[in-house]
Amino acid sequence: QVQLVESGGGLVQAGGSLRLSCAASGRTFSTYAMGWFRQAPGKEREFVAAIGRSGGFTYYADSVKGRFTISRDNAKNTVYLQMNSLEPEDTAVYYCAADRALGGVTSPGEPDYWGQGTQVTVSS
Repeated sequence: QVQLVESGGGLVQAGGSLRLSCAASGRTFSTYAMGWFRQAPGKEREFVAAIGRSGGFTYYADSVKGRFTISRDNAKNTVYLQMNSLEPEDTAVYYCAADRALGGVTSPGEPDYWGQGTQVTVSS
């Protein structure tokens, strides 16, 4: 069992930055691929970014490529999402997810574990 707790969300102006964190419980964090998803009001949950178990592989949605960076610190059981050049269209609840397979954190229907989400609001 893995418990995920996100933090770092908030209100920011367009062009600004935020850094989300996701702390995982347990001793097996390094055996999980991690991902970030988001869900805007009235829209389906969508993939944002994923990272492999060692951090050596990352993958991004086209909409955030070049602006967002996913990283992880296995010693701290934490995955991060650095978000720069934020746009109003990035407004959503952001969710952290974990799965044994990298493919499991690139599709909203797949992850084994989800966090509770953190709200990100970007004002124009």
